[in-house]
Amino acid sequence: MADTHTLQPQEPTKLKKPDWIRVKAPVSEGYKSTRDLMREKKLHTVCEEAACPNIGECWSQGHATVMILGDTCTRACAFCNVKTGVPGMVDADEPRHLAEAIGKLQLKHVVITSVDRDDLEDGGAAHFAKCIEYLRMTAPSTTVEILTPDFQKKDGSIEIVTRARPDVFNHNIETVPRLYRTIRPGARYFHSLYLLQRVKELDPSIFTKSGLMVGLGETKEEVVQVMDDLRAADVDFITIGQYLQPTPQHAPIDRYVHPDEFEYYYRVAKTKGFLMVAASPLTRSSYHAGDDFAKMRANRDALLADKRA
Repeated sequence: MADTHTLQPQEPTKLKKPDWIRVKAPVSEGYKSTRDLMREKKLHTVCEEAACPNIGECWSQGHATVMILGDTCTRACAFCNVKTGVPGMVDADEPRHLAEAIGKLQLKHVVITSVDRDDLEDGGAAHFAKCIEYLRMTAPSTTVEILTPDFQKKDGSIEIVTRARPDVFNHNIETVPRLYRTIRPGARYFHSLYLLQRVKELDPSIFTKSGLMVGLGETKEEVVQVMDDLRAADVDFITIGQYLQPTPQHAPIDRYVHPDEFEYYYRVAKTKGFLMVAASPLTRSSYHAGDDFAKMRANRDALLADKRA
């Protein structure tokens, strides 16, 4: 007699989080002070919106990555925890509020990012430029790093932001080209490379930076190829960190990458000529960004001195 039992679909095996990826819950007074200031100035942060694992450490030190142009993204990338939908109106007072908050925190280095705003004619480029201009006026000693969307199909937007002269222009490549269709469907790999290269063409004095996640199903060879592509675009700084699945609805983790493999990526990237490399399980684009910027600038100065000698 035939077996009448039907096979039930199996739940995907949940990977156990290794010890090297665990972080402490945020409880410090410094964390609370930074959180309260962000609320007071009505500012969003990618630290909260993207559920960054380093929020406790960074906020306890008064470091935060401010997310401008609202908290709603027009895209739905499979890795990102920022909510998607129809964004609201742009807050014209946001650049002033941002500058006031940075003044209170007395930061040496600030990172400004945003949601994708495909609904805006310039993708939010002019708003980025205004934020940089306000910061230059109110906190002239603070160095400014921006982490922008790709400004795809927004002619002139890269130029608008570059003319505002941020100290660091960051745009994340995120993953290897083979995985773009499933992980970053609204973006194009070679357009992101073009953006980074275009910034250098417009103003070679601006440091460029990009990052990618591992643990999504990529191979070592593909990661190394991304390094080569970024160096071909004259990118100065690369960050490589472990992908962490924000919710069950997001792309699953393929594997937890061992710290030894991150060390391998670090060594390979250094040999390819990046001025600065950050590669570890908890590395994120803006994690230790101020310290890394200082090191990157020192590395460039030393390299220029060697060339003159």
